[in-house]
Formats: sequence, structure tokens, C-alpha cells
Amino acid sequence: MNTSIQHKSPERTAGSESNFKDHLSLGPGTLLNDRIQQLRALSVDTEPSLDIERALIETAFYKANAGKYSIPVMRALNYMEICKQKAIYLGEGELIVGERGPKPKCVPTFPELTCHSVEDLNVLNTRELQRYTISQEDIDTYAKEVIPYWEGRTMRERIFNYVPSEWSAAYEAGLFTEFMEQRAPGHTALDGKIYRKGLLDFKKDIQAHIDRLDFMNDPEATDKLEELKAMAISCDAAIVFAERHADLAEEQALTEKDPKRHAELLKIAEVCRWVPAHAPRTFHEAIQMYWFMHLGTITELNGWDAMNPGHFDQHLEPFYNQELEAGTLSRDQAKELLCCFWIKVNNHPAPPKVGITARESGTYNDFTNINIGGVRRDGSDGTSELSYVMLEIIEELHILQPGSSIHISARTPERFLKAGCKVIRQGHGYPSVFNPDVYVMELLRQGKSLEDAREGGCSGCIEVGAFGKEAYILTGYLNVPKVLEVTLNNGIDPVTGKKAGIETGDPRGFKSFDELYQAFLKQLNFIVDQKIRVSNYIDRMFAKYAPAPLLSVLMDDCIVKGRDYYDAGPRYNTNYIQCTGLGTVTDSLSTLKKHVFDAKTFDMNTILEAVSKNFEGEEILRQTILNNTPFFGNDDEQADSIAVQVYNDLFAAIDGKPNTKGETFHLNMLSTTCHVYFGKVMGATPNGRLAFKSISDGTSPSHGCDVNGPSAVIRSLTKIDQTKSGGTLLNQRFLPSLLKRDEDITKLSKLIRSYFSLGGHHIQFNIVDTATLLAAQACPEDYKDLLVRMAGYSDYFNHMNEDLQQEVIDRTENESF
Repeated sequence: MNTSIQHKSPERTAGSESNFKDHLSLGPGTLLNDRIQQLRALSVDTEPSLDIERALIETAFYKANAGKYSIPVMRALNYMEICKQKAIYLGEGELIVGERGPKPKCVPTFPELTCHSVEDLNVLNTRELQRYTISQEDIDTYAKEVIPYWEGRTMRERIFNYVPSEWSAAYEAGLFTEFMEQRAPGHTALDGKIYRKGLLDFKKDIQAHIDRLDFMNDPEATDKLEELKAMAISCDAAIVFAERHADLAEEQALTEKDPKRHAELLKIAEVCRWVPAHAPRTFHEAIQMYWFMHLGTITELNGWDAMNPGHFDQHLEPFYNQELEAGTLSRDQAKELLCCFWIKVNNHPAPPKVGITARESGTYNDFTNINIGGVRRDGSDGTSELSYVMLEIIEELHILQPGSSIHISARTPERFLKAGCKVIRQGHGYPSVFNPDVYVMELLRQGKSLEDAREGGCSGCIEVGAFGKEAYILTGYLNVPKVLEVTLNNGIDPVTGKKAGIETGDPRGFKSFDELYQAFLKQLNFIVDQKIRVSNYIDRMFAKYAPAPLLSVLMDDCIVKGRDYYDAGPRYNTNYIQCTGLGTVTDSLSTLKKHVFDAKTFDMNTILEAVSKNFEGEEILRQTILNNTPFFGNDDEQADSIAVQVYNDLFAAIDGKPNTKGETFHLNMLSTTCHVYFGKVMGATPNGRLAFKSISDGTSPSHGCDVNGPSAVIRSLTKIDQTKSGGTLLNQRFLPSLLKRDEDITKLSKLIRSYFSLGGHHIQFNIVDTATLLAAQACPEDYKDLLVRMAGYSDYFNHMNEDLQQEVIDRTENESF
């Protein structure tokens, strides 16, 4: 293992020369300069790899020091060792510096959380999609040095060695997932404090609170002392990491013959000497300040989603305006620095999973989300010139990461919304669109102050929280249609034949729809309570054994309380359960209500028998259901009233249940790609969906069932009180021909305004026709840059497995507004 300071020049991967010219045509906007074109080409063409350096540093440190320090201090000292020893990278032409691994697209592992097996590493190295290359030498070293030490010590083992049998049965049946089996709790974003204070200022705050500790009257004073000491050490570690980049920049400057690059390297050294130790003074320093904090938090622990900058345009605006006025920065220079930052984020694929999920193709996306526009703390419009600059960058760079979202309140200028719609028209799936007027009410309902709610927004996909002040933990997905499937089989999972829930009665004997629904409701509450009990256990495991001292420094009230981010340190502490498949469960219940209990078209046994056979030999029955049932998403009161009832009962089952931090669980309607997995563990459903096919995503209608156009969809969706959730995902797909003219952009902006005025939380668009998607499947080499919107993120269509591709293809293709 080489742990010395390193400088590695960018290397082209195989085939990059043939594609390089393609990267120069980046859209209709301003042509990006040579520096950005070359950095982009390197980022896009480099194949992700897996690096074992962090694991080796950590394993050696734990072998030498386990038991010598408190757990918080141990975690902070471990982070310090990584910052001191890891190989660092400063590439040709870079202006924003720092990588999580030793080079771009190189990902570390986190064995303290979940330790990859040799089989995992081999799978990741050889799988066709989402491959992470790793040498055989590194696999052998990992097997010898890392795996033996962490066996029995990982957070994943702490979790699965405890869980009760009822939880395991439900989990194995696919009734829910658990995020923390793979990674640390995530989903948070920063506010503006790091642009006003440097880490040395935070250290002064930490010391002041250490000095105030009352060891006579406060029984937690000793624990607080250890946490505060750990925070201070983590600040020092991040400064060391930055200083090493300053040293490297100066070292490169000594041999740099190009006067312009020589000056740039000296400027990089100056910036890295100043931030993050001190508050930034310039636009360049402000971006680098955030990037060092981003790297720090995703290096100390591997959170479920990457750290997010929050309202980046609002945070950077004062630096931008000040330097424009002083003449020390131009608009083009600011855009170039932001492009460098965008590419840095793209250099950081998500660390790969272990076990079964290592065999599956997920996504390289690590879910960094740039919130653009919205409102300010005082409620005024949050858009600025930088908001438009960021939209230009999204359109022109056309890269996987970071994700982006525009936030459209009633105060947002129409010009900004239309500028965002023009980027959406390009068909990359970015940006998604959020409604601050609704999510502020969501956060107020959860107990946030008005100012903190306004400063909040989206951290990753569609979930919202108070930026810089909240740990909002997504605990995993709930397979709502599977709850109905188990109910219809009296507690048995028909896919495995094993018991997965409780007995609620044989549905063939139910006399009314209400009797069926009450059985579903009883099953739902049982499953939710099982999940919450184990989620609370897991929360305490992370609070005790995997604190995050640097992240804690950056969250309001952790220093004041002397408590970690995972241990109720932040001002607000929320747990979410993400419910998936509202469309599928609504349509299934609607089928049973109409055809069994109301019209009596079929009896319950007939439908259950057809479902158990995957409708084989029952196509007439299936077509009757598909063509003569009220389905969600068509502004049909019969179906929509069931959706409202299910949604309200999900809210009642989840919202207000206690977490371990003195606060509560909340509802979230998010699926990411889990609706595809959930479909794979389910047989056919009463709405005519075939076995193992994807269920509906988020709050979107079932695939192909919304036949009355997008206006009907939004009318159905807004019958649900979306302020009860912490996020509602709505996907829509339009033909590209629908958005060719300027008046079409106006129509799209009016659709968004209409949805938001009626209470919509979020909407996102795929602008692609089925013919293009099918052509991309047939000739993937011709569609390398085809980005599509999957869930709360975009992905390259040809990086997705066949199931995920088909899920996008199956979405309703809207031909009109």
C-alpha cells in the first residue's frame, strides 16, 4: 500500500479517444472551454474502480488501537489517520481538488460497516453492469488483511445477529428493506454556516462547551466530553487533508513550465491553506470549502446518500456578487469553477454493496442533489443569477452527477421556471421539480420552525428536511402491495409458501370490502411495527458504535448538546419509512371492490385462483379487469378515494411512532428502484399485473394505467394531502415532439404550476419516446449518453439492467398535455 503523497496525471481509458469528440458537443448552450471539456471527458470515460487503501489504513489502526480510546475518539483518530496517509490526487487542469479515493472514480470500502467478501469483490469486478474493477492482488490482500479482522465486528453483523424471527420472515419475503444493513444512515444536507465559519472557529465553540461541562450535576458530562474531543480531532483531520493538497500544489508548481498553470497551482495552494481552517473569502474558496466538507463526511463514514450542499446558489451568491462588483471574478470564471465542482461530484460513484445486492446492477449515482431556486429564510424568492448559471451547467455538461432540482414557489419568477423547463426538454431527466410552498408546510407539521423549514429542501431523491439542522434517516422501503398479497393469503407469502405476517382470515369468507380492508389494515400495522422496532435497535447501534464526529460539527446543536449526529445531536431528528406501490395496491383493492363486492362479476376464489396461476388460462378475466376497473391516476373518484384511504392509513400506521431520539417516524412515498425489486418478490396481483413485474413507483399510477393524460394524473394525486408525507414521487413521460416549441415550454410550466397550486410536492419528467428506448436496447453503443429519469435520480439507460430499462419503457407515453 502506497500512502505517500501522490500526483497522478489523468489517463485515458480504452476507447476514450474515439469518444472524445462526442464529448465536445455538449448541447445548445455556451461551448465549454478546453479545460472543462477535458476534465469532463476524463470523468465520463474513466471506469469506476474499487480501492482497498482506506480499509487497510483503518484495519491497521484498529489492530493497534482498539480499546485504547472511547468510541467517538477512536472514530475521529481513525479519520485522522486516513487524512494523513491516503494517497491524494491533483489532476491536470483541476481547479477544485480532492478525491475520496486515490484517483477519479475510485471508490473505497468501509469494512467497519459491512465487509465485502472475496466473492463480493469478484462479482463486482466481473459483473456486466455497474462494474467496479479491482486487481487480483488487491483481492488477495483484502482477504488476508481486512476480512479476518472485521469478521464479527461489522455493523451489519451487529444488526443481523439480533433481529427477531418475525422481522426476518417479513424481510426475507420482501415486505420491507433495511437501509442500514449496507451503509450508515444518511440523507442530510448543509446550510450556510460553513461559509461563515472555518473549522478553527468550530474548534473554539467546541472548547467553550468542553469548558462548561458540569461533571458534578450532569451524568452525561463524560460522554459529552468524549464526543466533543472527537469533534475537535475531526476538524484537525480535515485541515490536515487540505494542507496536504496545498503542499502538493506547491510541489507541482515548482516544475510547471506553463505560466498560467503555475499561477493556478499557487492559487490552489493558497485556497487549501485557507479553507477549511478559516471561513472562505472568495467564490473559489467557498466552493472548495464545501468540497472538503463533502469529502470529509463521506470518508469518515459511508452514508446512505452522499453529503449535499443544500441551496448552493443561495450560499454562493454573496461571494459571487461581491467579486463581480470588485472585478475579481467574471461570470465565465464563476461558471468554470462550478463546472469543475460538478465534475468532481461525477468522479464519485456510490460505494458498492455486498451480498445479494452486489450481484445486482444498481446505479453509480450517489444522490448528491443541488437545490436551485426556492425561497430564503425570510420567505423571499431564492433565485439569483447563479441559479441560471447552474441551469446552463446542467444542460451543457450532461453528466450523471450531481443530481439537480429546481424549487418553484409561488414567488419564483416565471422566467426561471421556463429556463428550467428548457433544460428538462433536453431529455436528461434533470432537473426534477419541487414545491417549497408544500414542503415547508410538511416540515412545519413535523415541528420545524418557519425559518428552518424555509431553509430546507431535498437531500437526495424526493425526501425533505431542515438543512444543516436535521438528521433525517430513511430506514428502508415498505412493499405496500406485498402487505395486501400476504393478507389475501392469510399471513402466508405465496411466493415462498412461508409465513410472513399474521393470520387475518381467509378472504374467501369476507362478506364486504370493508372486512377485507380491515384485514389489510391489521396486517399493515403489524408489519410496520415490526420494522420500527428493529429500526430503533439499529439507530442505537449506530449511535453507540459508529458516531460521525465531523458530520456532527456541521449540524446545528450537536456541539451545544455534546451529542453525535446519530445520537440526537441535531436540532431535529426524524425517521422515515418509504412506502412503495400506491398505484398497484390501490388498483388491486379497486379490482376486488368492484368485481367481487359491488358488481359481483367474479367471486373472490375465482380471482385468487387466477392470481395464483399468474392468470394463465384466464386472459379474458384479466382483460376484463384491465379494461373495466377504475384505476388510480385518471381522476376517477372510485379509484382515487381508495388511494386516499390507503395513504391516510399508511400515515396513521407510521406517523408519530417513537424513534430513539425523542422524536418520531414519518411517512415518505419514495421508491428509488426498489419497486422493481419488490415486484420480483411478488406473484401476480388482482389488478392484472403479472407475477414478478415491477409494482408502481412512489405515488405514480401503475404502468400504462393512467390513460386520461397528465392533467388527470395530477388531479388524482392532489386528492392526497401531500403535506402529511416527507415526499411524494411522481414520474411522467412525454414524447420529445410535445416540447419542441416555445409555447410547449409554456404549457409544461403551466402543468407544473397547476400541480403545485393544488398541493403537489414533486414532479419529474422523462422526455423520450419508446422507439428511442427500444433502439438503445438494440444498439447500446449508439446511445452511450442517453440519460433517463429512473426515480429520484437519473441514470444512463444502458447502465441499467433489463428490468430497470423495461420499467421506464412501460411508463405511459404522454402525447399531449
